[in-house]
Amino acid sequence: MKKLKLILSGIIIGLALGLWFGVNIGKGNPILSNPFDGPTLKQRLKDTTGDAVERAGREMEELGSGIKGNLEKD
Repeated sequence: MKKLKLILSGIIIGLALGLWFGVNIGKGNPILSNPFDGPTLKQRLKDTTGDAVERAGREMEELGSGIKGNLEKD
């Protein structure tokens, strides 16, 4: 009975640690950080501005190709 308790407690602790580490790895955070922490303001700003810059770049590229096409027609 004592062995069974030891095995079950080992499995439970192993699952808890595996879940903790797995969530952090999946989010791209350091392994020992808190998996329930939300993104910091710095990270949210970085993500938002990165998306905005990417969208602006695509729009400028489309605008440039439209202008280039109009100039080639003339």
